[in-house]
Amino acid sequence: MQKLLSRTARLVRAAGSSVSRRLAGDGAERGDVPGWVLITLMTAGLVIALWAVAGPALTAAFSDAISSVSGP
Repeated sequence: MQKLLSRTARLVRAAGSSVSRRLAGDGAERGDVPGWVLITLMTAGLVIALWAVAGPALTAAFSDAISSVSGP
């Protein structure tokens, strides 16, 4: 577990360093728009796939939780 936390901390620091280097730049770089579009589409695809697989189970769990709180 400690190795995972250490690795995660290194990744977060590296990402933060990358972001600060980009923000401190001269503004000549426009960025990678197609990359961001791809990331957005892939994220939406993952959400849709997970929703299709886990949607009925999550709906049932939510309904059970609400009915147990509100009573008969």
